[in-house]
This record gives sequence, structure tokens and C-alpha cells, in this order.
Amino acid sequence: MRHRLARLRRAMRENQIPALAVLNLRNVRYLTGFTGSAGACLVTGGGAVFITDFRYRAQAARQVDSAFRYAEHRGGLPGLAEEAKRLRLKSLAFEENHLSYGDYRRLRKLARGVKLIPAPALVEELRLEKEAPEVSLLRKGAGINGGALAEALAAIRPGVREREIALALETAMRNLGASGPSFGTIVASGPRSALPHGVASDRKVRRGDMITIDFGAVVEGYHADTTRVACLGRPSRKGEKIYNIVLEAQMAAVGAVAPGVSAAEVDAVARKIIQKAGYGEAFGHGTGHGVGLDIHEGPRVAPGSRDILKPGMVVTIEPGIYLPGWGGVRIEDMVLVTGKGREVLTRPISKDLAVL
Repeated sequence: MRHRLARLRRAMRENQIPALAVLNLRNVRYLTGFTGSAGACLVTGGGAVFITDFRYRAQAARQVDSAFRYAEHRGGLPGLAEEAKRLRLKSLAFEENHLSYGDYRRLRKLARGVKLIPAPALVEELRLEKEAPEVSLLRKGAGINGGALAEALAAIRPGVREREIALALETAMRNLGASGPSFGTIVASGPRSALPHGVASDRKVRRGDMITIDFGAVVEGYHADTTRVACLGRPSRKGEKIYNIVLEAQMAAVGAVAPGVSAAEVDAVARKIIQKAGYGEAFGHGTGHGVGLDIHEGPRVAPGSRDILKPGMVVTIEPGIYLPGWGGVRIEDMVLVTGKGREVLTRPISKDLAVL
């Protein structure tokens, strides 16, 4: 935690920010270790304050790094205002992506006399490059994903509802050590698999259905993410064709991941293969995104992304083809950028089309 605080202070100096209010709970957790639902921190060049309320007194004492002075207030915004005045700050920067206009107006009123300045995503920038313990948690989540998928696939048969498959998957993840799912589990079968975010519904799966399963386990706050496709019975020729195109694009993009490569270039590798096969218009989203304390974070693996891959970054690679009225296919792995190349964290999970 102290290493992260030192890196943040360096970024603050580079951006000429004397004091920063951190309000996003993921960022608060990253800096302090606090996992509760109400907290903020104020960081200056010479000190750091963690702010919460009475409910979290004991939890904060247990979790928050001693580099932070504990301050108890009846709310984050009043606490920030009072601490800013206590420190006699002339200005206070805030996370511009995490403070609503309404809360900004409230904080401005509470901290009258302190100039409020919007700040870029400094903590999120620090979070891009994962430390070894963070990678270990993501690797553990990937392992849980693999075990849970095997259990869920064994429960699929004609007439089972998508929601039942999702429940089996989420139950297995928890039994294997996850604190919960990373997001609303996607189980999209038959024509519904043309929906990139087709969260599990009451639809009953049928023979011949392609079934897209996109899911993830949360382990100590870190979000794993995996997508695999199954077919209930023998797939059609079209199903096999679409699957193989997506698989080729996905594996090529995984192979392009390396330090110093632009995220846009990785996206272009997958996109070119799908376009050449005649399905460019059916691939309308980015090839991937970073994962960590948030399920979607930087870097963006997408057209126009300016992000450059660096060692420690963990990204998803998940191209897809979606054909309304027929269905769709998406295949996704989590990939760690290493000093010399890449490590596929979800490698043990087979990418063969699972024929049930």
C-alpha cells in the first residue's frame, strides 16, 4: 500500500496536484485496503487521511494501512470538506470521472473557500500494471472459472433454462472459492446468442443450439472474465464455420499481445481476419479490455485506442460474430502482458467447441 501511495504522490507532483480526494471505492480499496461500502481518502504530498463513518470503525482498524490517518465523519463529502479545512488546503483536486455534478455542488458548498479542481484518472493509471499478488488473484479466478464451467456444462440438457445454467455456474464458482460473480452471467442460446450481452433468460435450450457462456469469478475483489461456446448436439456447418473464424481471430490476437504493442494493433489483428471472412459488420465491439478491481478497466483493446501494452497489464481478448436471427459466437481469454510476451491465464480452459 505504501508503494502505491508513493507512486500516486509522484503522479500528483507530475500533474501539479497538491491534494487529491479519492472517492471511487475501487480506488480507495487499491490505496488503503478497505473493502467496505462507504469510504474516501484525501492524499497530500506529506500525509494521507482515510475517511469513513461509525459503521466501519472496526473494519477500518483491521484493514486500512497505517500510512493513513483515520478520520470518522458522518459522510464522505462532509468529511472531505472538514479535513480539507483542517489541513488549511487552498485547493483540492477530485476524481473527475467519479463525482456527480450534484455532489460537486454539495462539496463546493461544504468546502467553501477551498478551490475544487478536476483531476485525471491518476489511480486508474496506477492500476493498469498489476503487481504479482494481483496477478495471482486473477489467475486464481481463472482457475475457478474453469472448474465452474465444467460443472455447468454437465448440467446442460434439452429443456434446461438459461437461468438454470447461470445458477449452476454461479453456485459452482462460490463453492470453489469465489465471493460472487464478476457481472450478470451471460448465457445466451440459439438466436439469443446474437446478443453480445445476452444475460441469462427463461429460454429453454434446444438441440442444435449454440450457447454462449460469458462469466467470471470475483476473488478478493479481483474480477476474472471468460467466454466459451457450447453446442447442444452436433453443430450445423454454419455453426462450425462461424466458430472456427472467431477462434482463428481470437488466437491470432492473443498471439499479438506483447509489451510495446499498441492495443489498437491487437484489435486490428482479430478484426482483419473476421473482415476477410466476410463478417466485419457482425463484429461491432472492441476486441477486449483490462480486468482487475473492475470488470471493465483500462487498457482498451479497440479501434482508436491509444493504450500501449506494458508488462503487468491483464487484458481480455474476445472477438465475436453476431448474426441476428441465427445466433453468435464469442471466445474470450484473460491474457497477462509479460516482459517478453504474454501468458494466457485461462489457458487450461479448452477452446474446442464443447459438443454436449
